[in-house]
Amino acid sequence: MSSKKSTGLLVLTIGFVIAVVLATYVLGGKKAANDIREAGERQLQIIALDLESVLEKFETLPFALGFQADVGQALAHPDDVAVIKRLNLTLQSIQRQSKVVAIYMLDRNGKTLASSNWDQPFSFVGRDFRFRPYFLEAVKGNAGRFYGIGNATNEPGYFIAQPIYPIGATHGSVAPIGVMAVKIDLAEFEHTWRSSEDPITLADHSGVVFLSNRAGWKYHSLQPLNSAAQHDIAGTLQYANRAITPVSSLPKAMQAGFGDHITRPIGRLGWQLMLFPSQARIQRVALLWTLAAALLLAIAGISSWAVYQRRRRLEERLVSRNALQRAAAELDQKIAQRTQQLLLANQHLEIKYVKLKETEHLLRSTQNELVQAGKLAMLGQMAAGVTHELNQPLAAIRAFADNAVTFLARGQSEQAGENLAHISAASARMGAIIGQLKGFARKSHETVSTVDLPHAIKASTSLLQNEFQRHAVGLDIEIREALQVVGDTVRTEQVLINLLHNAIDAVATVHNKSVSVLLEREADHAVIRIHDSGPGIPEQVAQHLFEPFFTTKPCGKGLGLGLAISSSIVQAMNGQLTAHNHAGGGAEFVVRLPLSGLLQTMES
Repeated sequence: MSSKKSTGLLVLTIGFVIAVVLATYVLGGKKAANDIREAGERQLQIIALDLESVLEKFETLPFALGFQADVGQALAHPDDVAVIKRLNLTLQSIQRQSKVVAIYMLDRNGKTLASSNWDQPFSFVGRDFRFRPYFLEAVKGNAGRFYGIGNATNEPGYFIAQPIYPIGATHGSVAPIGVMAVKIDLAEFEHTWRSSEDPITLADHSGVVFLSNRAGWKYHSLQPLNSAAQHDIAGTLQYANRAITPVSSLPKAMQAGFGDHITRPIGRLGWQLMLFPSQARIQRVALLWTLAAALLLAIAGISSWAVYQRRRRLEERLVSRNALQRAAAELDQKIAQRTQQLLLANQHLEIKYVKLKETEHLLRSTQNELVQAGKLAMLGQMAAGVTHELNQPLAAIRAFADNAVTFLARGQSEQAGENLAHISAASARMGAIIGQLKGFARKSHETVSTVDLPHAIKASTSLLQNEFQRHAVGLDIEIREALQVVGDTVRTEQVLINLLHNAIDAVATVHNKSVSVLLEREADHAVIRIHDSGPGIPEQVAQHLFEPFFTTKPCGKGLGLGLAISSSIVQAMNGQLTAHNHAGGGAEFVVRLPLSGLLQTMES
């Protein structure tokens, strides 16, 4: 009977614990969901206000431009070349000041007569935009608004159009004689949204996503489109004949985060601004609540068990005083031991945590010191060349100084001044050499800034110029485009110096010693190719090339850290460092880095 009661009590206890844990998980999840949703609504409100302000900022611009003096003349005399040219220049000047993408004027039939991009390959002049909804609304006398991919530039934008009336005519009394339109770029919002870990999208009235910090969702619909919506999008070429498929049709990996969302209406075209709160965060918070509840229940269970044991010992005391005393002492000892074990376990965990933090700090500092050591090792290898570079101006300074003393003694101040000017020039040369060394040798503070790649290439080759001359290695530099990336200038130069120095070593055993450096652009990446005329990379070496402490150089010539450090630096800049044997012979190392966002925006 007693055994059955104990079993029943155990079952009830286990059921109670499970119920409490489940309830805690559910309540914690709801509380986390509410908190995250409220935070998301506040974030969405800020984004909405910012977006609304940009949309409203240019709302009256096309209306005001309709009153320009040359607008009416251009519409009345579209063949007047002088009037059209003046209007093109005026629209171009206003476009540059207002920072919009384009300003252009259309006649009542939808043909573009003048445009701010009249001198560009993708000029709007002469193009027919009568199929665009913003034109159809404006030619009716209403304000036209539309978002879509440009038919001429293939670049998306927000279009605002206003009707143009004859001078002196009142609004609505006569039909419009033309339309003034403005195109605005909203892509900057996408760059801002990328700082959020939650997906943020802006969808049109049909539910098609056209702005998002998830690139894979763009130009996909939130729900499958009906035939009417598909026909409307195809008729206006809103998304340049792209096939609009639902986000749910994408691969599972690209759908991550798609689900419950917060919505806020935006603009005058029925747009919806959406934020998709992270479900993983909700689950993490709920799990933390559950773990806390489980810990409290465990403590309560241990306490209850201790009380239960003590009560049993008290009952046994009635049977045998001596036996009860021994049992109580044993129980107290066990409780003390268990408490001590818990304290030791807690202390052990704290010690492990402190050691973990120390280890993490040591790893970070070791990595930075390793990078610095690589630079200093490179400086050591260049010491002989630098000494030669400094000896020449030092010898010149001494000679000019001796001559200046002689000229001053003879009273020839003009010749002495010339010698002092030569001394100043030689000192400036020494200062430039030392400045390059100091800039390369200083520790990087990992500050993110814009790196001018042509300057970095020139600075790196300048530091190694004597090495190229000393080993009779020809150097060919070709910079096809001035490109910029985001990263650390000092570490970028370190990567280039490592690769150039390896190239010098690679051509040591060949007759025709040459190294070429090429900077070019591939899509949205800057690519630096360093090609040497050496024997190439052996197959058994290629697979270990970027591993730390792997080197093919003789003992004392290298630690095998240069390429590993370079690869780590490039990866930290979201880039990639690869190597292969060139088709024309020799090895080629390729540094691929994403272009800075500012450069991409300006060119788009």
